Amino acid sequence: MRIVVTGAAGFIGSHLGEQLLADGHEVVGIDSFTDYYPRAIKERNLAGLLAHPSFQFCELDLRTSPLDGALDGADAIVNQAAMAGLMRSWSDLESYVGCNILGLQRLITAARSAGISRFVQASTSSVYGRDAVGDESQPTRPVSPYGVTKLAAEHLLAAQAAVHDFPVVVLRYFSVYGPRQRPDMAYHLFTRAMLRGEPITVYGDGHQSRANTFISDAVRGTIDALMRAAPGETYNLGGGDEITLLRAIELIARAAGTEAIVRHEPARPGDQRRTAASTEKARKAFGYAPTVSAADGLAAQVRWHVEVGG
Repeated sequence: MRIVVTGAAGFIGSHLGEQLLADGHEVVGIDSFTDYYPRAIKERNLAGLLAHPSFQFCELDLRTSPLDGALDGADAIVNQAAMAGLMRSWSDLESYVGCNILGLQRLITAARSAGISRFVQASTSSVYGRDAVGDESQPTRPVSPYGVTKLAAEHLLAAQAAVHDFPVVVLRYFSVYGPRQRPDMAYHLFTRAMLRGEPITVYGDGHQSRANTFISDAVRGTIDALMRAAPGETYNLGGGDEITLLRAIELIARAAGTEAIVRHEPARPGDQRRTAASTEKARKAFGYAPTVSAADGLAAQVRWHVEVGG
């Protein structure tokens, strides 16, 4: 298959592109190098992809660039492009609406024109709200502008599916982590600080819990959904271990061979208290089964930090 991956220079997108190539597919990567974090990090993410003969890269902005050429001959799209992060969404809503809704609408239009047969949308547990616990039937009550725009994106795609039979599958990721994790995310911040002997900041009491998803599980689940999931459906992709933030810090410190210096600050607006996905629907539909434990996944992330020097 010829598969377009948007957000290909990002954390999940770059891993996804590499695995698709390893599986024998052609990959067209699209990224606009937004300023959410430094371009140099994204270029490092892309390095392995650019060396592969079956990879083509297009530096395009979904909000403004012509998209038809990049989609020529493509069979499927996995849309990993988004403005991510909870906190910035409170002060920069325009960017979130532009990237997560308006850019998506332009991509849908181009996909329909190109005759794309499969479209996978990367969504988030943030659409559920403060407590994201259970299956896909739980109420969607986002508590951040980021979550609101991602839920709006889901509704936009549902409308396209209802009116135009658009072949979309929505995947709600539960806090993906591992090598190349975005530099603003908690495990990245904690690992970097601990390796440098610097204090880390925990917002709230540290007993908020997550069943985070290791990157290889997220990627495998995404590819299996692309190939086998039913169009028009929404699936949770989460990890198997639910741990508190303080427990995650202990595991990172153990893997790094150091002690954590923890400072507490008040909880931030829009932060989730607990996430624990039921992934039974994904298991039945396309065999999703996370295999990487929190301890092993965090140890792998620490090793990556050591290898890249930060």
